[in-house]
Order: sequence, then C-alpha cells, then structure tokens
Amino acid sequence: MVKAAARERRKLGSPPRGGITATDPNPFGWGPFVVLFIVGMVDRIEANLMSGVLPLIQAEWGFSDTAAGSIPTAAALAAAAVALPAGYLADRYNRTRIIAVVVLCWALATLGSGLATGFAAFYLMRVLLAAAENIDNPAASSLLADFYPAATRMQVYGWTRMTTYLGGVGTLLGGLIGQAFGWRAAFLLMAVPGALTAVLVWRLREPERGQIDKIMATATPATATVPRQAPPPGALEPPQAGPPQAGPPQADPAPIGTVKPPFWPQVRQVLATRTLVLVSLGVMILTLGLGGVYFWLPSLMVRAFGMETGVASSISGGVTIVGVLGGTLLGSHLGKRVHGRVKGGRLLVGGSGITLGSSLLGAALLMSDSVALVILLLLAVTISSTAIPTCTACIADVVGAGSRGVGFAVLQFLLTIGVAFGPLIVGMASDASGSLLTAMYALIVPMVLGGLVVLTSRGSYEREAARVLDEARDC
Repeated sequence: MVKAAARERRKLGSPPRGGITATDPNPFGWGPFVVLFIVGMVDRIEANLMSGVLPLIQAEWGFSDTAAGSIPTAAALAAAAVALPAGYLADRYNRTRIIAVVVLCWALATLGSGLATGFAAFYLMRVLLAAAENIDNPAASSLLADFYPAATRMQVYGWTRMTTYLGGVGTLLGGLIGQAFGWRAAFLLMAVPGALTAVLVWRLREPERGQIDKIMATATPATATVPRQAPPPGALEPPQAGPPQAGPPQADPAPIGTVKPPFWPQVRQVLATRTLVLVSLGVMILTLGLGGVYFWLPSLMVRAFGMETGVASSISGGVTIVGVLGGTLLGSHLGKRVHGRVKGGRLLVGGSGITLGSSLLGAALLMSDSVALVILLLLAVTISSTAIPTCTACIADVVGAGSRGVGFAVLQFLLTIGVAFGPLIVGMASDASGSLLTAMYALIVPMVLGGLVVLTSRGSYEREAARVLDEARDC
C-alpha cells in the first residue's frame, strides 16, 4: 500500500504532498504542460512532413497537383468527423490513456506512410493520421483545465495551441531528411518520437475532474446576482458530492457524475453556452482566412515579386513562426493584465487582435514593395495571434469540468472546417477572377467580422464563467 502510494506520487502530474491551495497557480508543476506541448509538436510535425517531401513523392508516383491538393482536404474532413465523438469520449474515460493510444496510432500511421507501396495506400495513411490526431485534442484541452487554474490557463493554452500554427517545422524537417535520405526516411524516422511520446503520456497521471474548479470556487464568494440555472431538458444533474478534497486523488478517477447525458443532449447542452459558440465561430473564421491566405502566400510572392519558390516559402514560414510565437507571448501578457479588471478583458484582447490583425493583413497584400509586405505580414500575424491564448482560456472558463471535452471538440470541429476550406475558397476564387490577390481579399472581410463576433461574446463571459464556479461549489 505504501509502495503504491509512493509510485503514485512519483508519476508526472502528481499534486504536492500538502495538498492544493486556491492561491497556487501551478499546483501540479509544469510536467503536464511539457508533456502535452510535446504531444502538440509531434502532432504538427507528423502532419506536415508531407508538404516538405511532396515533390519527391510526386516524382516517384506521378500523381497530379489536384490529387495532391485533395489530401489535406480529405484529411481535414475526416478529422472533423471524429471531433465531437472524441469530446464525448474525453468526458467519460481516462484522458491520458486516450491520448497515449492515439499518439501510438499516429506513429503507426506515419510508419505506414513511409512503407506505402502505392499512392492509394499512402493517401489512406494520411487520412487516418489526421483523424487520429483530432481525437486527442479535446482530451488534452480538458486535461489542461484540470491541471491548471484560471490564473495560469492563458499561458498553458497559449503555448499548447501555438503548436497548431508551427507546422512549418514539419515541412522543414521533411524537406531536409527527404533530400538527404529519401522521402520514405522522413516518415520512418518520425515514427520513433511518436512512439516515445506515447510512452511519456502513458506515465502522465489522470487528475480528478473539476478538482481545481472546486478549490477555486471555495475561495470565491458565491455570485448572488447569477442564480444557478437548471440544466436543459434531457441533461442529467451530477450527483452531490462531499466537500472538495485537497489530498491526492485516485489514479484513475471516474468522471464527475455516475451517469452522463447521451451524446446529442450533451452537445446541445454545451452549445447553449453563448460564449463558447461565439468565440469558436470567431476563431474558426480567423483560421479559415489565415489558412487560405498563408497557404497561397508563397505563390503570390512568386507571381507578384518574382521570388524563387524556396525563398518565398522560407519567408512565409518564418513570418508565421515568429509572429505566432510573439503573438502568443503578447496575448498572454495583455490578457493577464486585464483579466478581472475589465469586463471580458481577455476576449477584448483576443477579439481586438483578430480585427486589427486582419485589417493589417489586408493592407499588407496591397504593398508593392516586398520589404513593406513582410513587415506588415509579421505585424498582422503577431497581433492576430494574441487570440490564441486569450480565447482558448476563456472557453475553459465557461464550460464545466464534466463537459470540457465536448466543449473543446466543438472548437476543434469548427477550426478543422476552417483549415479544410480556406485554401480551397482562395483557389476557386482565383480561377474565377483570374487574380490570386483578389481571391485572398474574399477572406479578409470575413476575418475582420470574426474579430467582431469574438468581441460580442464579452457580454456573456462573466456570467457563464461565474456559473461554472457556482456549479463546482455546489458539487
């Protein structure tokens, strides 16, 4: 018994021996964040290897650009199909085990890509990989909310979500390895860190759902002006529990509530959260625009400025990486300063960032000088990326612990739709208008509107975040 307790304390993500206090911004340490950040990076690297080795694969099998371009669209649609069921699973089963199994499946799909003997088998492996990658996202996002309180969520969500926009690392590695050792080597080598990451996640301890919320709620006065709302018809109340425990929870705790509502009633219950819906729609529109514009940006640089393909791709990728890093840091800093001082302060930062950044992107595309273009692009990406930490943390605040898997699945579903159709919209508009620049502007105006949609969610954020704490206090 003593040895088992000692092993439990040594696991990644174990709470301090003295228990958790409401003022501790990092009760479980940084280990869980580091593990989930590694998961996100391995995810994006494996997903983006193909773009770096695509010329080599086409040279071997001779398939068309249309066939090549259909792979990311088919992959994104497969990922969208599993997003909501993945959230349903994340709210009911051990999340660390879900992620570990999924990461191992990534490694196997990446290995299968390198061993594929024909284009059809390769295509299937890439679609399966994308579907598997989307299963882990709701579980990882739900875990972060149970490892870190509201004061720290912007930082951890900002950095883990940032990995979504660092796919250029995978493109770079794929190109270098493929050029040196052949395109198959890139996939075969990346299967190794995928398998090692699966082992690492398996060692991560599953925290008690909602424990952080309960402890935060006990330190926060009950909101007299916000009565607890009854659940929608068809939703089940979680049973009442005793006072929150500060000691170490069980290794594999059961989800809050012994019985959960069925899949669609739970989805409808989550979609009744106004802040979640508005923020997810706003960020989806941003992703739609950024995905479409930046997918075609190297082509625009080649056509409008006569750059070589390698130079244009390097500039575009470098601007994206630096801008996302800078914007995540800036958004975390500004969001922390205004949170609790300004009504819906973090959403003010994120929504304003999307609106201003999208406007700057529109101005950048008008530049006839390449230097001015790059400077404005960097500013646009940096300012837009302030929405990454602020908006994601707000979603964790307004969805209860028992439904955060489905809540983040809604966000991931909409983001995946944006990723799937952004490049396609620009390509179709370019063919119809005869101008790639005009086609890009078809997405600029919706991006600005997306920022305004996020800003409108400020009115409901404080009320819905307070309700989550009230419900945690009553459990």
